[in-house]
Amino acid sequence: MSARHALDGVVTALQLRTDFPPEVMAEARALLAAPGVDDPALVDRTDLPFVTIDSATSRDLDQAVHVTAQGDGHLVAYAIADASFYVRPGSALFAEALRRGASYYFPGFSVPMLPRELCEHLVSLNPDGPRRALLFWHVLDGAGDVVSTRLERARVRSRAKLSFGDVQRLIDAPTTSPLSGRDFEDSLRQLKTVGQRRLKLAAERGLVRYRREEASVTLDGEGLAFSVMEVVRDEVELWNEQVSLLCNAEGGRVLRESNHPAVQPIYRVQGGPDPARLEALARLTAHLCELEELPAHPWRWDGATPLSDYLRGLPSGPAGSRDDRLARALTRQALLVNLRSEYSTSPGQHVGVGAEPYARFSAPMRELVGVYLHKEAVELLTGECPPAEEDERLRAEVVQVANRARQTQRKVQDLSNEVVLDRLFAPELAAPRAGRTVFTGTVLGLSGSKVHVKLDAPPIDLKLLLFDLAPFFGGAWLEVAREGACLVARGTTAPLLRLGQPLRLRVLRRDERSRRWVFEPLGALAA
Repeated sequence: MSARHALDGVVTALQLRTDFPPEVMAEARALLAAPGVDDPALVDRTDLPFVTIDSATSRDLDQAVHVTAQGDGHLVAYAIADASFYVRPGSALFAEALRRGASYYFPGFSVPMLPRELCEHLVSLNPDGPRRALLFWHVLDGAGDVVSTRLERARVRSRAKLSFGDVQRLIDAPTTSPLSGRDFEDSLRQLKTVGQRRLKLAAERGLVRYRREEASVTLDGEGLAFSVMEVVRDEVELWNEQVSLLCNAEGGRVLRESNHPAVQPIYRVQGGPDPARLEALARLTAHLCELEELPAHPWRWDGATPLSDYLRGLPSGPAGSRDDRLARALTRQALLVNLRSEYSTSPGQHVGVGAEPYARFSAPMRELVGVYLHKEAVELLTGECPPAEEDERLRAEVVQVANRARQTQRKVQDLSNEVVLDRLFAPELAAPRAGRTVFTGTVLGLSGSKVHVKLDAPPIDLKLLLFDLAPFFGGAWLEVAREGACLVARGTTAPLLRLGQPLRLRVLRRDERSRRWVFEPLGALAA
């Protein structure tokens, strides 16, 4: 079975529809014939040299940016695709978006929320003609703080579809970049200043920036090819992200402070960590320092130091070194103290982005909640609103659908990972046990009934059941001890595995009933 066929099976299992009903496509064709870009109600901003900055393979371009220096501060113009103009309550398009909730992403392909004729062409901010946009104007002071924000519905024209790498090369080596001398070059340089200032403000607020480690899996013919997403992203991606976060935070604030009785916002909220989890994390770092004979500074977290400062202070060392593995394990444990974010009708803190309130304006072609928020913003601008009770019912339904879509995306991720693991490890069974590949990874977590390991190459996550590991430790009853700092045999204190430890593994078999891979730990496993 090919990888694509297996992934198509996941699509079917989750009851995701890849085609669109005839009535939806009929509406899409009508919009293509009358795109509304010449709407006289739009403010014409086609003179501004906007650009989109995204991954090289992105086709649904939600945002375009233009930054101008203004005194010692900046004027940031952020255009977001005007999906709510095309996807309106009462239409077949909106009903289908409400059924789907979001676009879903698989290795090598996606199942979009909107027909591709819209999300990759008519609505997407491609550099092939004017587009409708909800335009945010942010005035920032010399420190990067917001002075004011206003919104308008505008007509914009992107000058170029740029990747993060394109812009990074311009910043790092302008004399050799093909972007040098273009009319948007100064805007990209100003984006750097704005991004750096916003990152500094985030650090001063104690916002935690986690090391980002994940595998990017793409389809390669009949198989799967692995490519690694770098631990440290391009600086441009971080700067661009800061502008997106700014827009979402300010959009949420504008709607909340409007006090308009017919405006019904949706917020994304994430509460602060459970104090008990934070206390457990502090104890964990103390135990790990004792087990590994580490100095208290910088390895032990006292619970009083901001967690962001502690994580920034962890030494990383060369990839695969003891310090690198320990730092990655502790960062993973710090991440686990957070609660999951969710959509809500009530404003609240989002600790993950350091904003209150926070609303997801920036992905209206990929998330239904974005379409809805744009609709509310336009109603605030025009004063033309549906009955409040009707909008309140719609808002409650959108919140329910949006939260369900997040759960579905997690299922997509889990089931896609299962396909990836099968493609990776199934060939190992053809070789004699002693001749199978030895994989090396890092113990990133010890919890409940599992050991969580991240392989070095390819960099994917594995969950090893204690039940499966027990035979390799003399059949002992294995237990997690010292707040998750180590694994021991019941009734003993000597660590068998430790958090942050390198672990060598070999495929043993696949348990068909539980659909999991069983691994054999090898060697002394010394750091």
